[in-house]
Amino acid sequence: MLEERAFAIEIARAAGDLTLEYFGRPDLAVEQKEDQTPVTEADRGAEELLRRRISERYPDDGILGEEFGEHTGTSGRRWILDPIDGTRSFERGVPLYGNLIALETGGEVVLGVINMPALAEMVHAVAGSGSGAVWLTDVGRASERERPARVSTQADPSNALLSYTSSRGFERAGETALFARLRATFGPDRGWGDCYGHLLVATGRADVMVDPRLETWDSAALKVCVEGAGGTFTDLSGRATHLGGSGFSTNGLLFAAARSAIRG
Repeated sequence: MLEERAFAIEIARAAGDLTLEYFGRPDLAVEQKEDQTPVTEADRGAEELLRRRISERYPDDGILGEEFGEHTGTSGRRWILDPIDGTRSFERGVPLYGNLIALETGGEVVLGVINMPALAEMVHAVAGSGSGAVWLTDVGRASERERPARVSTQADPSNALLSYTSSRGFERAGETALFARLRATFGPDRGWGDCYGHLLVATGRADVMVDPRLETWDSAALKVCVEGAGGTFTDLSGRATHLGGSGFSTNGLLFAAARSAIRG
């Protein structure tokens, strides 16, 4: 899996560089998809780049991406792509967006990369490798630094930092009571959303991150990166899966408190 990890990091950087060419441009065209989520030419261009590079290197592998659907492979492996996670941030010139790449084998995610190109940060991990998750800062620069990605040691819910993508997201999911319970259970809360909130948990800067709705391409890379950093990633029912349609990350010590709040 070392070859695949190096490849995933390489193409994540390439996709990130492509999105930076569009980031902050006042003339960026934004369209609304059928599900009322935004999409830009940067989203499509980044996914096209990723698909092309994967097909060239691993032509028998399947690919699932947010913008162009699924290509079924023959190898039993599937690459899962979100070219821009956090398009609403991206379109407004806010740097809290990422490129997500994961590799799935036999229904289990074995590799994940979270790349934050506008922040020059990245976390990557290989499941079961024993090496844990890796946190890169100043990505692509001469000062690039590599260190272990580790979750926090915060065990007191009242002092734990809770993150989420959007309070309105809880409303749309019919989970306003859940949002209230989470805020009552944990300490300070911040709307550091999308993949960035989960990366903050994986690097010990936030303690709990909750998303009441997630797609497979949102969840796959997050799961292996957070788990590789020593944390937990499950759906709202508590299943350790990237296919549950929701997700929350914790540092592990706060998993029981989060589950209690979710169950009400």
